[in-house]
Amino acid sequence: MAHIGAIEEIEAQGYQIVAIAGTSMGALIGGIYAMGKLAVYRDWVCSLAKMDVLKLVDWTLSGGGLIKGERIIETMRGLIGDAAIEDLPLAYTAVATDLDREREVWLTRGPLFDAIRASIAIPTLFRPHVLSERRLIDGGLLNPVPVTPLIREPADYLFAVSMDGPPDAGTPDVVPATPTENPDSYRSRIGEFIGKLVPHGAEKSREPGMLELLMQSMDLMQANLSRLRLAAYEPDLLIRMPRNVATVYEFYRAAELIEMGRQQARQALSNWQPTRAALFTGRP
Repeated sequence: MAHIGAIEEIEAQGYQIVAIAGTSMGALIGGIYAMGKLAVYRDWVCSLAKMDVLKLVDWTLSGGGLIKGERIIETMRGLIGDAAIEDLPLAYTAVATDLDREREVWLTRGPLFDAIRASIAIPTLFRPHVLSERRLIDGGLLNPVPVTPLIREPADYLFAVSMDGPPDAGTPDVVPATPTENPDSYRSRIGEFIGKLVPHGAEKSREPGMLELLMQSMDLMQANLSRLRLAAYEPDLLIRMPRNVATVYEFYRAAELIEMGRQQARQALSNWQPTRAALFTGRP
């Protein structure tokens, strides 16, 4: 969600975005922006309540993930439509990971939401997405901040927006509240099953849940990988969000998180002085 605020602030300060690349949620927001439908998506996501978010989750116990991911993608197609990536008005790249070939994949052709679905396939959480007989998962596994696909694009500056910034000491890691559930619901049964994996008498309240532990582990891995990637391919401007400002289910905080992204972008831009080399060489 913070990507939305960052994009809006960049445009508000007079910059024209001519190419965009994204990994995972960045691929989703970037693709919707490339379609020209970011305002439609923003208004919709800001209207979501906690239970609305859970209704978009199609749980499963097969296929290599806890969530099918079909319901959210079909919701997006119904909300804003679909398009071929090569027909978008600006250059767009979704970054995914080829699980079997063990390499990064740049998706620049074909249906937009097929590319997005592949890029958001968080391991064990979402089922892998099969494209051209390739099992694709979250691009953040190998490239959390995909600067490299944009190096080939003609532009004056390259801005990177990272969700892997250092934790904010003033912002505690948020554990999402558990909504009131139907005790017979599919999600409730899954939660009960996972709960049985905890030894009897264990101090559950003092330890992170399985999903929280998975996401914290991935955050740590991606933060370190981002530092290595950005050291090798340094953007002209880096806009960073502390990685502990929200958890995976908190789409219902969209308006707050969008504003955080806007503020971080505004602060980064106010402190940034473009170099003459970047200004006159046309470096991407």
